[in-house]
Amino acid sequence: MKRVTVISATILSLLIGAASVANAQHDQQGNDRDKSKPAQTSQPAHPVQSTHQQPAARQMQSQPRPQQTYGGAFHGGVQLNGPTNGGVHHSGVPQHQEQVRSGFVQSRAGSWKNEHQNWSQRGGYNGYRIPDARFRLYFGHDHFFRIYGLPLVFVGGQPRFQYDGYWVTIVDPWPESWGPNWFETDDVYLDNTGDGYYLYDRNYPDIPIAVTVSF
Repeated sequence: MKRVTVISATILSLLIGAASVANAQHDQQGNDRDKSKPAQTSQPAHPVQSTHQQPAARQMQSQPRPQQTYGGAFHGGVQLNGPTNGGVHHSGVPQHQEQVRSGFVQSRAGSWKNEHQNWSQRGGYNGYRIPDARFRLYFGHDHFFRIYGLPLVFVGGQPRFQYDGYWVTIVDPWPESWGPNWFETDDVYLDNTGDGYYLYDRNYPDIPIAVTVSF
């Protein structure tokens, strides 16, 4: 009886050992297969791009380009198809120096004493009036400038230039006694004597040239 028990125990031990070896081989084969597979990273099947954040290049393409407006601020009330009489282009962009001189030659008086008219003689000033506070800051004999280089056009033979955001039109001819290039070299200023606005040349302070002011 003891002999049979010993044999049974031996057989059971062999079976358990065989099962352990088989399990170990199976686990080893599984590990080898896992090592042979390439590493995979988890990615969404359909990546979604945020609608709030676009690439910089796409944002630049989607934004409209700014329009070029050079000279547009200088038009004022000047019609683009109006005459320039050989002067500066309607856009207010200065052209060749000879064109500017040609325009001023046409507005020169043959006899200034006979052709000049003050605003009382013209029936009174009816143009735009500059507010007193602004006038004191930028106008009068203490605030002089030179016309040449400012936005400039010729309308009906009359020079019109832009100063301090206003269009100033010289409605009087300029005296024949002035130098031919006074608008280039002379300091001028705008003043109001009570009946209207006038342009003064600092070299000829006693000669008022009637002007109108507008936007």
